[in-house]
Amino acid sequence: MKQEQVDLFEKVHTQLEGLHTEISALSKKSQNDALNKFKLKFVNQILVEANIVLGDKYKPFTDFDVFSEDDLPTTSDVAMMLSQYINCFEKLRTDNVTNYGGNWYWLIDGQKSDIRTFRPLKIK
Repeated sequence: MKQEQVDLFEKVHTQLEGLHTEISALSKKSQNDALNKFKLKFVNQILVEANIVLGDKYKPFTDFDVFSEDDLPTTSDVAMMLSQYINCFEKLRTDNVTNYGGNWYWLIDGQKSDIRTFRPLKIK
């Protein structure tokens, strides 16, 4: 990965987790309710960026890019897809970090960088 990719990864990952928390709370109240267009617009914007970060190798589903605004998805559908994206982000991160001196660092161009991160949820 490159420095810019790590920066974008961290931004989008944080946004995905925030959206997932919010949409999951909505889904628990009424899972079959459609997500409104206002919220869907922002979900789709973040999914576009997530697809760029993940690329074809890590993208959760090859035939999914964003939700259709004409056929509004349910909150449970959005929560499920956001969960899939978060899991794929973790796989990408796990494949691009290393442990050094008890701390975890991003690999930039295959080499340990000074950019710290947290321990992978699943060790390689």
